[in-house]
Amino acid sequence: MAREGGFDVRKEVIRLLLEKVAQERHPSGDMLNTIEQLLTPEYVPAYAQVLMEKLREDKHPSKDMLKRVMTLA
Repeated sequence: MAREGGFDVRKEVIRLLLEKVAQERHPSGDMLNTIEQLLTPEYVPAYAQVLMEKLREDKHPSKDMLKRVMTLA
């Protein structure tokens, strides 16, 4: 995405969504899909950490969340 006066929209959207996903117990698939569409190599570790934390917190993690983590491996 374009930079406006040093403001990198892609990075800011990714950061915002990562924060929201971290706060949600069960983040929406739409939010996760958006992150994955915008994801750059720079943010893969942060995204993986957020997803791994969700897996750790959930006694019965969803197959969708597991698949998302596995695609990052």
